[in-house]
Amino acid sequence: MKQIDTTPTRETTTSTEPIAWETLEEFIRLQVEAQVQCLLEAEATEHLGRARYRRRTGASKRGYRNGLGKPRRLSLSCGTIVVRRPRLRDLEERFESRLLPRFARQSKQLKATLPVLYLEGLALRDFDRALRGLLGDGAPLSASTIERLKEHWTRQFAAWREEQIEEEIVYVWADGIYVKAGLEKDKAAVLVVIGVSVDGVKRVLAVEPGYRESTDSWKEVFQSLVRRGMNVPKAVIADGGLGLWAAIRDLGWPSKEQRCWNHKICNVQDALPKREQKRALTLLRAIPQSETLEEAVRSRDVFLEEFAAYSKACERLLNDWERLVSYYELPKEHWRGLRTSNVVESPFQVVRLRTGAARRYKKVENATAVIWKLLLIAESNFKPFDAAQLLRDVANGHQFANGQPKSDSRSLVA
Repeated sequence: MKQIDTTPTRETTTSTEPIAWETLEEFIRLQVEAQVQCLLEAEATEHLGRARYRRRTGASKRGYRNGLGKPRRLSLSCGTIVVRRPRLRDLEERFESRLLPRFARQSKQLKATLPVLYLEGLALRDFDRALRGLLGDGAPLSASTIERLKEHWTRQFAAWREEQIEEEIVYVWADGIYVKAGLEKDKAAVLVVIGVSVDGVKRVLAVEPGYRESTDSWKEVFQSLVRRGMNVPKAVIADGGLGLWAAIRDLGWPSKEQRCWNHKICNVQDALPKREQKRALTLLRAIPQSETLEEAVRSRDVFLEEFAAYSKACERLLNDWERLVSYYELPKEHWRGLRTSNVVESPFQVVRLRTGAARRYKKVENATAVIWKLLLIAESNFKPFDAAQLLRDVANGHQFANGQPKSDSRSLVA
């Protein structure tokens, strides 16, 4: 097979010679490079109003070609190309290329790819090696690229925190995730609130740094949501953190309070010897799966009788019982999403993977901005809430007992 000349030219060339599979990508890259150079030349011609080597006429614009600028590496998804911007002089106005802005070094698509790679788990120190393998040794990349991205996320995050919440929120899930920041003595909590609106769409409402999920920290989070226009939700779902429930009490919210059953079951199991935990798990899981509140109480009493010898486990199950069974006063079709804080816990798995691999946050604020970006990526994959048509009933104040609407609640609301 004849060797193909891969030297970049200013003109886009075509060849009838077959392209070897081994050189296909390099051939495509050089064709793109040549085409981009041609387009830059065409822009200069358009601006001057005359082709190369043509004299200026009376109708032509002022200005002359002055060769080419220094070679510039431009990273694209297909690799890194080298182009040279035409230089023009004696112009009436500055020549600005629409194709290649003055300081551009990466395409928009590639810029969008970099943060995704970082957020999905590619460590900062791995970027140079990994991306040069994709884009070529000439790619204008450095570790500071990601640092600039994080600064950009911080600015975006600050603007997002001020956005108004226009949807009517029915339920919210709240939890905190702990991050080890490099210069912080203790792990700092990032407090997260996710809500579902009357149309069944779940969205991230708040991502705020807080001190160990304290009452004051949670109160500040909820107050900021109210300032941004959020209504008081009909129910709050969270784990057993006392600070959150105290904050709701201090704010005077009439919301139903639902504790996460997953956290409660783990809590009770921890108070039992390992040999008893498997048997206990079967009985504990049966409680929140009960069809009625009365059945749940009976299932609870079975556990208390079976494990009466373990007083600490029994006390943990009885503790805050009312908050464990609040979902019986809401539509049965919603119970699956209300019994646990999985709505907010599931996105945390990706967050923990990313922040655990990083271990390089100098400030809690930087970690918060990255966590916010991760949660927004997760938000795009949130599934609609089950039985969304019933959310309007809940928002309108309809009453439910054992998951079924009370017979007179609709008429009273009307």
